[in-house]
Amino acid sequence: MCGIAGFTGPGTREDLVRMTRCLADRGPDDEGYTEEDGVHLGHRRLSILDLEGGAQPMWSADRSAGIVFNGEIYNFSELRGTLARRGQVFRTDHSDTEVLLAAYAEWGDSMVDQLNGMWAFVIHDRKRRRLFASRDRFGKKPFYYHHAPASGLFAFASQLDALSAHPDVPRGINPAAVRKYFAYGYVPAPLAMTDGARKLPGAHCLSFDLASGELRVWRYWDYQPAPEEGGSFAGRCEELRGLLAAAVKRRLVADVPVGVFLSGGIDSSLVAALAAKELPDGALRTFSIGFDEPTYDELPYAAEAAQWIGTRHRTETLGLAGARALLPEIYARLDEPNGDSSLLPTYLLSKFTRREVVVALGGDGGDELFAGYEPFRALRYAALYRRLVPRALHPAITALADRLPVSHRYLSLDFAAKRFVRGAAQPPPQWIPTWMAGMDLSDWRECFRGADPEEVFSEAIEAWDGVQSRDPVEKATAFFVRLYLQESVLSKVDRASMMNSLEVRAPFLDIDVADFARRIPTRWRLHGGTTKYLLKEAARGLLPDRIIDRKKKGFGVPVGAWFRDGALRIDPDLMPCPALARRLQDEHAAGRRNHRLFLWNAWVYGEWMKARG
Repeated sequence: MCGIAGFTGPGTREDLVRMTRCLADRGPDDEGYTEEDGVHLGHRRLSILDLEGGAQPMWSADRSAGIVFNGEIYNFSELRGTLARRGQVFRTDHSDTEVLLAAYAEWGDSMVDQLNGMWAFVIHDRKRRRLFASRDRFGKKPFYYHHAPASGLFAFASQLDALSAHPDVPRGINPAAVRKYFAYGYVPAPLAMTDGARKLPGAHCLSFDLASGELRVWRYWDYQPAPEEGGSFAGRCEELRGLLAAAVKRRLVADVPVGVFLSGGIDSSLVAALAAKELPDGALRTFSIGFDEPTYDELPYAAEAAQWIGTRHRTETLGLAGARALLPEIYARLDEPNGDSSLLPTYLLSKFTRREVVVALGGDGGDELFAGYEPFRALRYAALYRRLVPRALHPAITALADRLPVSHRYLSLDFAAKRFVRGAAQPPPQWIPTWMAGMDLSDWRECFRGADPEEVFSEAIEAWDGVQSRDPVEKATAFFVRLYLQESVLSKVDRASMMNSLEVRAPFLDIDVADFARRIPTRWRLHGGTTKYLLKEAARGLLPDRIIDRKKKGFGVPVGAWFRDGALRIDPDLMPCPALARRLQDEHAAGRRNHRLFLWNAWVYGEWMKARG
């Protein structure tokens, strides 16, 4: 795991060093810089594989191609064997970076089709006078870039602040990104929060012609649900167990200590159970944190899972007040706003875990691929609501839901009911983004006068409409995989872990597991009211039934209560709509409405604004 930066066009070595050193947390072990033919490449290294031979930037033997790479290629050993048989010569002992260089020499741009892993890399092809960049299928590793045809500048970096450290990259705020942030709680690619930057979306490649200055971006892979009938349910469970076991085994390969995040939920517990089978008895290290507020504490479940599996389990219990006090320090380091409040506990877990290991496996991706979120269950009821309730009654029902008493407990009934009726009144492609939105649409329209909800939710609508199936569960899965997973969940985990120089790997996002998931029928994904049905049945015997069947619980913190009791407050004058922000904060503090999502997103945005100076 590393950080990359570079540019071609106007700029100096000092600019490159300044950009790259913004990424020091991503790569505390080493740094490297090169300049060839006007192309500047910078790298910060977190040493994981081939500690002696994997330094970057790395060049081919004839220096015809160089690379800076952030990530891990889990099938690098198989690829190395294939490439060696095809005549490629390797100088390092087992560097996956060198495998990427050889793969490019052998297959060109189509090399990405061969990769199983997480990555963001740039290859300087001196023979063809071009830069070739790629980002992994799910966007686990970030990639920002800036292109200014007039000056000839093309710059890139792993973080927005590193990109903005180049003096010729504009730093003004992008109004379209702000609108989308307050709707989604994150900024979807290709937008970035500053108007001088773009994000290369996951599953995309980019080429920059050094002679003409032409920039081209294209998609090389797409998540498209394609359910296949046939075969037995038991056979599919066995197949999934085998694929997950192989994915976990691949992600245990490292030259540094490896552990597992263990929340006590089915996803992380299943990863831990499969990892333990690959190691000597009692050798696997697992890590959990909990809080002194029972509603937000999962340590008992994690302890039960650890005992069942037989791991060397480490736990840390934190006071919520003490954790809250760390918020300004943590969020001042965030390069782009992310409204997922579980970034705080993820950061604290990463910091705790990094004391003993350099790599941790996690359960990210299980909910998105196997329909684990509450909105999946709500789809059927939303369809009934639209069919049975006349549109003229929607405002009255919304008003009635608003009269429910306000609660700040995790997934409280009043919060879910109010969200449901607001979302169900929208067209189906907008159901899920409205349910999960950081603001009610009426408030959002007031904040961004003249803005169109269809435009702000364009990515969600495109994901829904882009699925060939008419099944709403399949369409919803595409939203979660293409948008929410990439822009919210994985971005959060990347930033929280990298602030602590910890690499986090996601076995559920192994390409073989993802391909399996997209081919299972909906009835095995969501069975009646049971979410993740096939995954849960596949876990039988590997985990105790109490872990498999318990109600899902997110990795959250009580932000609603913090804004209710005044422990947190936003500065309305930093918001795009100060008067509205002031009113919503007052309503929340008085207990009349629950605006916790807006207030949290607004607080994160305000901290980001203050950190910019």
